[in-house]
Amino acid sequence: MAKNNVAETPEINIIQKGTKINGDITCFGDIRIDGTVVGTLVSEGKVVIGTSGVIDGKVTCKNADISGIIKAKLVVKELLQLRATANIESDINTNKLSIEPGANFTGSCNMGSVVKEIKNDKRQEVFEEAQTA
Repeated sequence: MAKNNVAETPEINIIQKGTKINGDITCFGDIRIDGTVVGTLVSEGKVVIGTSGVIDGKVTCKNADISGIIKAKLVVKELLQLRATANIESDINTNKLSIEPGANFTGSCNMGSVVKEIKNDKRQEVFEEAQTA
């Protein structure tokens, strides 16, 4: 009999346009926000904020690609990309930052210091620390 070799692909969490969440979100995979989140978002994967996406709270993640509105402290372990439609009103801690012409950013930016404190092998500790901060 032939084996069914279906490769496992990581699931992507999606908060669609028109959806509003009041509360905290913790996920181990990637997440895309096209709606509104008021609260803390912690992701071990990539966070994508679409052009209609809004976050008001704190975001902690591995990578982020922002096209929408952020009114939250951003802690990004690796690469933060601000697209031309991004509107950021917060402080940023990241390892690398990419800003396209047209993006609006109001706040302070610290680069490099956060990444050295976070260890990938202590997954749960990172999530607990991010939620209590």
